[in-house]
Amino acid sequence: GPRHNMGPLGWKIVAVVFLSAVEMLLPARADEHEHTYTDKEEVVLWMNTVGPYHNRQETYKYFSLPFCAGSKKTISHYHETLGEALQGVELEFSGLDIKFKDEVMQTTYCEIELDKTKRDAFVYAIKNHYWYQMYIDDLPIWGIVGEADENGEDHYLWTYKKLEIGYNGNRIVDVNLTSEGKVKLVPNTRIAMSYSVKWKKSDVKFEDRFDKYLDPSFFQHRIHWFSIFNSFMMVIFLVGLVSMILMRTLRKDYARYSKEEEMDDMDRDLGDEYGWKQVHGDVFRPSSHPLIFSSLIGSGCQIFSVSLIVIIVAMIEDLYTERGSMLSTAIFVYAATSPVNGYFGGSLYAKQGGRRWIKQMFIGAFLIPAMVCGTAFFINFIAIYYHASRAIPFGTMVAVCCICFFVILPLNLVGTILGRNLSGQPNFPCRVNAVPRPIPEKKWFMEPAVIVCLGGILPFGSIFIEMYFIFTSFWAYKIYYVYGFMMLVLVILCIVTVCVTIVCTYFLLNAEDYRWQWTSFLSAASTAVYVYMYSFYYYFFKTKMYGLFQTSFYFGYMAVFSTALGIMCGAVGYMGTSAFVRKIYTNVKID
Repeated sequence: GPRHNMGPLGWKIVAVVFLSAVEMLLPARADEHEHTYTDKEEVVLWMNTVGPYHNRQETYKYFSLPFCAGSKKTISHYHETLGEALQGVELEFSGLDIKFKDEVMQTTYCEIELDKTKRDAFVYAIKNHYWYQMYIDDLPIWGIVGEADENGEDHYLWTYKKLEIGYNGNRIVDVNLTSEGKVKLVPNTRIAMSYSVKWKKSDVKFEDRFDKYLDPSFFQHRIHWFSIFNSFMMVIFLVGLVSMILMRTLRKDYARYSKEEEMDDMDRDLGDEYGWKQVHGDVFRPSSHPLIFSSLIGSGCQIFSVSLIVIIVAMIEDLYTERGSMLSTAIFVYAATSPVNGYFGGSLYAKQGGRRWIKQMFIGAFLIPAMVCGTAFFINFIAIYYHASRAIPFGTMVAVCCICFFVILPLNLVGTILGRNLSGQPNFPCRVNAVPRPIPEKKWFMEPAVIVCLGGILPFGSIFIEMYFIFTSFWAYKIYYVYGFMMLVLVILCIVTVCVTIVCTYFLLNAEDYRWQWTSFLSAASTAVYVYMYSFYYYFFKTKMYGLFQTSFYFGYMAVFSTALGIMCGAVGYMGTSAFVRKIYTNVKID
């Protein structure tokens, strides 16, 4: 079919942004994306990347190793999606002549003139367990570059690609690669590279052709079910605890309050006025640093809505079957949900009496994108130094910046204006005293710092097994497809977070400390610290990654992931606690 040749850079940026937008809205595209073939129609074998087996993210272009390409040259690169460009998918045509249902006996397609430098390149690749990835009709195929003998002196290259392609009607449903033809690497020889293609009828349905890449025994493991069940028990326990606290304290306190009117003055002076009621005049005082605080809450609400929408989309559409589609979807949804960020951040800032709302809007809008792009930029420098295919092209970077300035910012502005006008009035149930009351001395374990550290333990406990599955699918070769689990875990995480922060806040207010806003946000956000600590354990004990590139990639993106998770949990915790605080202070009678 016809393919798109992109012209100069500016046109390419416009095209990438436009196509990403169109792709979201339109069904399948033309050419190989229709996935139907007539007999003898050309089937393209795309070479993608090559890299060390243990470092999944350290990938190079396939032809950065001195492989040779076949003789067929007549096909040009098709356009890539934004998600593919960001993930370093670089498809190059292999030059192999493959036609639908056309058997090919073993055929030499090119020869490698093995001089010293080429031999060294192959030896290095074989020592580091390099393997390569290819695509036929969007189905991934992996093959190993070569192997060394036991004592590691001689190195052998696999030279013969045996392709076996399964078809069902006019569609390709299965591809298998066998590597054969071991040739010892001796300098100054010629190595002939060959391939063969065998076609066989298959009963696999086209819709199910990705099932062989999924690993049900890994994801549907008993431990996975057990962890969900466990977390549910924790949720029931916490919800019970919170409702008990609410019922007991409030009922007792309200009863005491309504009796108080009949008491005389002496009784009232001796009356044990205690705890959270004492601070009713200060509890709705604006938090310290309201600008940063409201920006964080706005961003957290946006991350929560993005997670929710992306998981739902992933449950409905099998996003794992298209390269880069998960990332494209996430970017699209993030841009589209910007008004959420503006609405919650803007209204909270206005409620706290903030004046510099334009500044708040900019900080809220660019907090997360700046963090992600900053990390990506830093890793990009290492990728360029390594000549890795992960290096993000300049055009793609500009495209992402354009999305930030021309989509995210205007939508955020709309949200901010709505938030300020619809719910920006400070309508607190209690008046705020002119003079803040001094915070009394309290036991060390009631200090906000201690509460913050302890607050994150239970939410982390409810998600850490799911973290293992998510990490493994991202950092190792597993396709994550159990989004139902992820949805449950997200719901559990939110409930646990809200319950824990409410309990923490209640203790804090009882100690007559009214600095609950930051405490509730941070005690939920401290989950992120535990997740990041877990990622260190995971790196050293569960993976075999090595090298500067992979290590910086791992810890850089894990930091971004943890921070985003923390901001989301913090916002959820604060929202729940805020509702709780309003509830208990609405019924307090104040003279």
